[in-house]
Amino acid sequence: MDVEIKEQNGKGFAIAHIEGKKAGMMSYNIPNDKFIIIDHTEVKEEHKGQGVGKELLNNIVEMARTNSIKIFPLCPFASAMFRKNSEIRDVLKS
Repeated sequence: MDVEIKEQNGKGFAIAHIEGKKAGMMSYNIPNDKFIIIDHTEVKEEHKGQGVGKELLNNIVEMARTNSIKIFPLCPFASAMFRKNSEIRDVLKS
């Protein structure tokens, strides 16, 4: 699985591809250069249960760590992942 992150006009997207085809996407708003709000996760039906959403979130968390950005998980999936996994909470906006 390959994940690319794109940002433009105050919006960001992590896009997962499996075998060259889009498998899922996680989007976030960028209010400023130190804070993002994850607002949506979408995984194609044929890729559900394969860890696509988790991989999307992990890529955004790594990007946040690299750039000293905090994350507010408005999206129910991202919020649940932060509750379940204490190892990624270092980027959680308090």
